[in-house]
Amino acid sequence: MQSNVKDKVLFSSPRDEEERASVAGACVRRLGIKFPALIDGFDNQVETAYTGWPDRMYLIAAGRVVYKSNPGPFGFHPNDLAAALQSAAGNP
Repeated sequence: MQSNVKDKVLFSSPRDEEERASVAGACVRRLGIKFPALIDGFDNQVETAYTGWPDRMYLIAAGRVVYKSNPGPFGFHPNDLAAALQSAAGNP
């Protein structure tokens, strides 16, 4: 929680979709995230479907999962993700 305070991304739980989108946008801006971010619905259907706990990294290309990391943080292997990115871009 201290890192959230330090990074100024400490918010109350959103009460509706509009507030959730606002909080997500503030986090993206304040943290300087440079890649597209998506917001799960209040039903957390995406989180449930992709088992995001413990942390995982996914690469989705052309609407399908092309890379799924092992649970993180120790299961994150940047070289594996880099290879998946190259392959998805058509550069084997």
